Amino acid sequence: MDLSYGKEYDEYREEVRAFIKEHGHKSPDSSKQGNKPDAEDKAWQKLLIERGYAARIIPKEYGGYGGEADLLKSVIIDEEFDEAGVSKGLGGQGISMLVPTLLELGTDEQKEKWIKPTLEGEIFWAQGYSEPGAGSDLASLQTKAHVEDGKFVINGQKIWTSSAHFADMMFILVRTEPDAPKHKGISYLLLPMDTPGIEIRPLVTMTGEATFNEVFFEDVKVPTDQIVANRGEGWMVANATLKHERGMLGDPRQSSSLLHQVVELMKTEDVNGVKLMDSPIFRDRLLKLQGRVMAMQYNSMRLLSNDLSGNVELMPILVVKLIGTHLNQDICGLAIDALGELGVLYDDSKYLRNSGMWQTRYMFMLGLIIGGGTSHIQKNIISEHGLGMPREPKPQKTA
Repeated sequence: MDLSYGKEYDEYREEVRAFIKEHGHKSPDSSKQGNKPDAEDKAWQKLLIERGYAARIIPKEYGGYGGEADLLKSVIIDEEFDEAGVSKGLGGQGISMLVPTLLELGTDEQKEKWIKPTLEGEIFWAQGYSEPGAGSDLASLQTKAHVEDGKFVINGQKIWTSSAHFADMMFILVRTEPDAPKHKGISYLLLPMDTPGIEIRPLVTMTGEATFNEVFFEDVKVPTDQIVANRGEGWMVANATLKHERGMLGDPRQSSSLLHQVVELMKTEDVNGVKLMDSPIFRDRLLKLQGRVMAMQYNSMRLLSNDLSGNVELMPILVVKLIGTHLNQDICGLAIDALGELGVLYDDSKYLRNSGMWQTRYMFMLGLIIGGGTSHIQKNIISEHGLGMPREPKPQKTA
C-alpha cells in the first residue's frame, strides 16, 4: 500500500515548511483563546490568507484566497502547522460558523458586507441561540421580534452567549411568527451589539473566567434587511450554522494541536529523574490518544471529501461533536496528570506552569461537552437518525 501523496504534494509540503521557517516567528501564541483578535492576530491572519493557508477556498471578492478545493493540501497545512506549533489563524463563531452560512444562504450584499471583515478579524461575532427555557430544545425559544417602522423590534433573553461581552455583532434567532408551528416561526437576524436596549451580564464558569454571558433585549431595533433568508426560515438557517458549530467544537485540528503540545510536555516533565515520555504507562496513554486523533482526522477527511462532492451527511458531523469534545478533554487530562501535583494548582500560585493553561483548558473542554448540544442529545440524534432506533418515549401529557 502506497500512502505517499505524490510529487506535487511533496513539493507543496516543502513550500509550507519554507513559509513556516521564514514567517513562523510572527505567529501569535497558539494557546490564546477566548479573546478578541489583536493587531498581532490580524496581521498573521492577513498573511495566511495572502498565502492560501487560511480561507483557502473562500472567493477573493469576499476576502478569501480564492483557491481550488484540495483535500490533501488542507491536510498538509494542518500537519505542518501543528508540527511546528504555530497558529493556524483566526477561528471563532464568525469565521467557523457564520461565514459558511452566509456563503450558502446569504444575499450578495450580505456576503460583501460581512465576510471579508469577519475573516480579517475586524468584526467579531457572538451567537444568540440558547435561552433559559430553550437549550437542547432550541426550537422552543421565546425571544420575540415584530416589525415596526421598517425595523425588527426584539424583546427577550439569551443565555450562555459566548464572547457577547466583547463581540461587535451577533447572529440571533428570534420568533417573528408567533402563530406558526415552533419550527416555522423563527427568523435569523444579524444584530450590531452596540444597538440601544442590549444589556450584557457576564457568567463566571468553573474555569474562573466569564467567557459566557446572559444577554437581555428590550425594544432592540434592527433593520429588516438584516435577515438571512426569509421570515420564518430561521430554523433552516440555524441548522446550517449548527452543522458548522458541531464541526468546530470537536475540530480534529484542535485535537492534533493539543496532542503535539502534550508530546512536548512529556518530553520535558519528569518523575524521579525519568522523563514521562520514557514511562510505559504515560506513553501507552499517549499512543491511545494518538490513535483516536488519527481516527478523527480520517473522519474529517471523509467530511471534507463529502463537502467537496456536494454529498452532505449529518451523522459524521454529529460524530465529530460527540467524540471530538470528549477526546479533547481526555488529551487535556493527560497533560494535567503529566504535571503531577502541579496540575492541581490554580489561580496565582508561584509554581503554576504556563499560567495554568492546561487546568483552564481541561475545565473549558468539559463545558464544550455540554455546549452546542449535550452528548446525550447527540447520542439520541445519532441513534434515531443514524441507526434507525425508535424515538425516546415522551411522558404522556396531562389535561
